[in-house]
Amino acid sequence: MKKLKSLGANKTQVELNDGTIVFFSYETPVAAQLAQGGFVRTETKYSRTTSKHINQWLDGAKAETVPQATIDALL
Repeated sequence: MKKLKSLGANKTQVELNDGTIVFFSYETPVAAQLAQGGFVRTETKYSRTTSKHINQWLDGAKAETVPQATIDALL
């Protein structure tokens, strides 16, 4: 882990050593900006609030929807 950054209530991102940034809603990793470019988001449906957190973090960026295991594997 390189850098942990709080983005507000129940929103955190972790920048990994390879440059990948993983976004957490509450304690669950739900989206990421990959080191090689591009964004991914979980296909798992969590709460309405978590969906809102993901959309705020992506801020309009196009993100590929991937299985939760893909995001978990980044960590």
